[in-house]
Amino acid sequence: MAAVHASCVVLGEDGILIRGPAGSGKSTLVRDLLGLGAISGIFAALVGDDRVTLTQRHGRLVATPHPALAGLLEIRGLGLQPVDATVPSAVLRLVVDLEGSVPRMPDEGAETIHLREVALPRMVLSPDPGRAATVLWRWRRLRVMMMTE
Repeated sequence: MAAVHASCVVLGEDGILIRGPAGSGKSTLVRDLLGLGAISGIFAALVGDDRVTLTQRHGRLVATPHPALAGLLEIRGLGLQPVDATVPSAVLRLVVDLEGSVPRMPDEGAETIHLREVALPRMVLSPDPGRAATVLWRWRRLRVMMMTE
């Protein structure tokens, strides 16, 4: 097990790992996804913020919160705040990378990433507003693809 600098939220039953440098908006995106899930009738809960442990189990990657940060979300200007909706772990289904500059079209092969030998869908987002809606749209597309396979 190794902790990574990332946050993780679960939508439905699917873990979404959010990576990016400090100050890129990982915690803000988590908070926005929790709020968007609540108003959309989609189960949404925090797995972990800022540091997440990833463990490979039976060909899947499972995210768990760092024990020191479990149940807490950093809100800029307020510090670490408790979150009501939390889960102890989630199987990752999507990786979101937050980057300052994002190409208009993804490079070939950039939509999949291998983490600890597990292939996962990946999307890259800039720090623009509306990222939570884009993640929710991608998550829904992935769910449809999984149901039809």
